[in-house]
Amino acid sequence: MNKKHYGAKPTNDHITQYAKSPNWNNDKFQNLEETIMSISIQNLPKLLYKQFFKKQDREPKTHLPIETFNKEQFLSPSENTKFIWYGHSVILLRMQNKTLLIDPMLGPDAAPIAPFPVKRFSKNTLDLIEEFPEIDLVLITHDHYDHLDYKSIKKLRSKVKHFYVALGVGRHLEKWGVPNDQITEFDWWEKSSFEGIDISFTPTRHFSGRGLTDRAKCLWGGWAFKTPSENIWFSGDGGYGKHFKEIGDRLGPFDFGFMECGQYNQNWHLIHMFPKESVQAARDAKVQCIMPVHWAGFSLAQHSWQEPMEAFLDAAQGNKSAHIHPKLGELVDYKNHENKVWWKD
Repeated sequence: MNKKHYGAKPTNDHITQYAKSPNWNNDKFQNLEETIMSISIQNLPKLLYKQFFKKQDREPKTHLPIETFNKEQFLSPSENTKFIWYGHSVILLRMQNKTLLIDPMLGPDAAPIAPFPVKRFSKNTLDLIEEFPEIDLVLITHDHYDHLDYKSIKKLRSKVKHFYVALGVGRHLEKWGVPNDQITEFDWWEKSSFEGIDISFTPTRHFSGRGLTDRAKCLWGGWAFKTPSENIWFSGDGGYGKHFKEIGDRLGPFDFGFMECGQYNQNWHLIHMFPKESVQAARDAKVQCIMPVHWAGFSLAQHSWQEPMEAFLDAAQGNKSAHIHPKLGELVDYKNHENKVWWKD
């Protein structure tokens, strides 16, 4: 095990900085609503056994293919924002003639410090970074291993101009060689203008941590992007709550939204939405067209790998929500996209 995967533990100076946040209380960051995980000591062994050894239907029968990256096509001028989804929560966007990359976890293992690996559904995804153009801005929602990956950052850092990250994530990046002046940390509702794009960090109902001693020592959230012609939202990880309506009231309506959908379980229902809730959350936040993310990358829960998409589709069709579901690696204009059922074995 490479200890560098951990990142950096918070120092006393870090804690002093974090304690200035209105979302810090009792020596840690807090959710807006009471949020607990209902996993007891009694059911933990059974849960872990099922997680690591009962994998039928939880992973694709063969590796999921990724469409070939066409740099010229991606960089070509476009009136609308265009993007590529690489499974789980990785989004490469082209917006206002700038290249943005959200939660660039492109590594092969979502549990690099665990005794058993959580392998990615697609092969050789780290190699994609070599094909990417220069990245104007990387955005990171929180520090969990399935969103913040040491191997990905190590390969990316030389081609990234700047990082926007949740408050607390900066210490990990600095540990991995990213200069401090290339990092901007955000508390909930803080905003900044980047190359003609107004970017806000929105609250979620989740948690953070990469080890046994740093739980909730980093904030968690989502990102809203507003340009003169578009308003787009990336929900980030989290359970259903009142904050979705507030996001819509304060920053919406949104033309398009990437909605967390996948890796849910009744035992941790308050920190990951079920698909029906993802669709409802988008409605609460006034999102006009939606796309499920946080699936098709890793098996981090006990549902089948296809279930999040199927259940999301049923819910979206049931209340007539406009939605898209592109292939991995497909270059997408969300205003002009033809849906295809690509996930069937």
